[in-house]
Amino acid sequence: MPAEHPLEMPIQDFAAAFRDQHAPGTTRQKDVVLWRLMAFSPALLATLGLAYVMNGWFAADGIMALEALLLFLIAFNFFWITFSVSTVLLGLWRLFRQRQAILPDRHTLHETPAPLRVALLIPVHNEDPAAVGANARTMLEELYALGGRHRYCMFILSDTRDGAIARQERLGVEALRSTLPPDIAIHYRRRHQNTGRKAGNIADWVRRWGGGHDAMLVLDADSLMTGQAIAALADTLSADPRAGLIQSYPKLIGAGSVFGRMQQFANGVYGLAMAEGLAAWVGTEGNYWGHNAIIRTRAFAACAGLPNLPGRLGSDTLIMSHDFVEAGLMRRAGWGVRFLPRIDGSYEETPPTLIDHILRDRRWCQGNLQHVRLLGARGFPALSRFHLLHGAVGYLMAPIWFALLVIWALIGKGSETSALAYFNPENPLYPSWPDMSEPSHVAVIVIIYAMLLAPKLLALLALPLSGARFADYGGTGHFALSLVSEILLAILYAPILMVQQVVAVLRSLLGLQKGWAPQSRSGGDYGLRQIALCHALESLCGLTLATGMLAGIVSLWLLPIALSLCLAVPLSAISGWRPPARIRNWMGSKETFAQPRVLQAALTYRKDMADLLAGHRHDRSAAE
Repeated sequence: MPAEHPLEMPIQDFAAAFRDQHAPGTTRQKDVVLWRLMAFSPALLATLGLAYVMNGWFAADGIMALEALLLFLIAFNFFWITFSVSTVLLGLWRLFRQRQAILPDRHTLHETPAPLRVALLIPVHNEDPAAVGANARTMLEELYALGGRHRYCMFILSDTRDGAIARQERLGVEALRSTLPPDIAIHYRRRHQNTGRKAGNIADWVRRWGGGHDAMLVLDADSLMTGQAIAALADTLSADPRAGLIQSYPKLIGAGSVFGRMQQFANGVYGLAMAEGLAAWVGTEGNYWGHNAIIRTRAFAACAGLPNLPGRLGSDTLIMSHDFVEAGLMRRAGWGVRFLPRIDGSYEETPPTLIDHILRDRRWCQGNLQHVRLLGARGFPALSRFHLLHGAVGYLMAPIWFALLVIWALIGKGSETSALAYFNPENPLYPSWPDMSEPSHVAVIVIIYAMLLAPKLLALLALPLSGARFADYGGTGHFALSLVSEILLAILYAPILMVQQVVAVLRSLLGLQKGWAPQSRSGGDYGLRQIALCHALESLCGLTLATGMLAGIVSLWLLPIALSLCLAVPLSAISGWRPPARIRNWMGSKETFAQPRVLQAALTYRKDMADLLAGHRHDRSAAE
């Protein structure tokens, strides 16, 4: 490590507002208010319209408590669904208006950016040293070849607890130093105690070395960025003195399994319109996703020191999903947080199996539910509170959907088939549940289902607006097959993920979710018994629904959900299947058909590094 250059990073107080005296403040973009009206108003109006129509179903004999609860749950979920649709529509409109424009990057800035000293930070915790080293080498070589005014160095910040992995990390860094030109600086530090986990890892670097760097580019262990993308972020930060953090839009790469391909295809095809819409209405009050973002070091140190939260039994607890909170703290202090979705060349990987996704989701759920406790923090802008709420709602919607499913199933198809004795026609509190075979009622159900699919279908229009062609996805026929496959698989996996998110919420609320274990990026090897145990609840729910349908009690509208839940085990097993070479481009993204040069280099270096580390292990074993 280089000589320390300390930087004070005080712990923030959520009970007191804070303003960084060095923050120049943000200027409101002229059209950001209009963008926000265009994003929120359609969702709100559509939700009010649905609530009005459904209120008429129940209002004949007055609204009972159960009916009011049903209306609230349906309306609450419908708002977030339609908000996604309006965000996509907003993104399409922005792309249409600016389809000839390029987002400001290093080539289109109006002024020459001042040079920055930029530190590339890679926090790791029991990660694959070969993969981390290969990505590090690729990015450093990209920056070296690109040149430019900024000065870069890299820090691999290890929280690894496994001694064998830590030895390989050091060996990998030594190998990189012997391979790279001598004027490329790469450093390695391993903490003896991983206090504060990833957020604490970054904070430790800021307090000890942050003073020597104008900016830090925070990466994840699987992050990969081109030199041009890194330089574009550095140029934009330098040219915008009001920006404290600039978040890029990472695209998914490297997926080989069915589940990974499904997510990668969705990210590549549907993600741009959603990202453009999001960038439009957040303006300079954006969010932070924890990686592939550049941050002004002194601004971060001044206003983003995280305190612990009071625990249930008097002990403090870490803020797990720290990134949303850090963005809110920077906005509170007067710094802008921007999101630039059109900076190309920012990549990350995705969990390869359904179970790996579920395990990661449980950790994210634990962190995002903490955000509810911070909604009353002093000084946070309204939009920062909305980001915190949105992160929590993303998981709280699952129990709401599940509650609606249970209520619908128990009420049955009418008073004569209700599964609950309470719902008896002689009971004056029996809800006037509508006959779902009536055309108007069917239309409402179809609209709700259609709104769930609308973001995907509308986002397809972003392809020609962004300059993409079907040829980039293997041709029209290949793209159509991939599109249909992704939609069908997404429909099948959605109920399973709903139940698993209910489990995640309950685990978090009951304190059963412990810690933040390292992610299995290459995918776990799960046997049939493990898969069956993981999905026992979904299988039970599916069989119960199917039995109710066969008995004529449960509505056939729930058949797609019942089918998915009954097939949870085989669907989970299929999620990790890697298609053979002859169909390896099935559900392929643009990066599958035209693999970026930066990814090709990283994969080559990964094999070289793995061979080197394997040879070292062999030599060590022989000597022992």
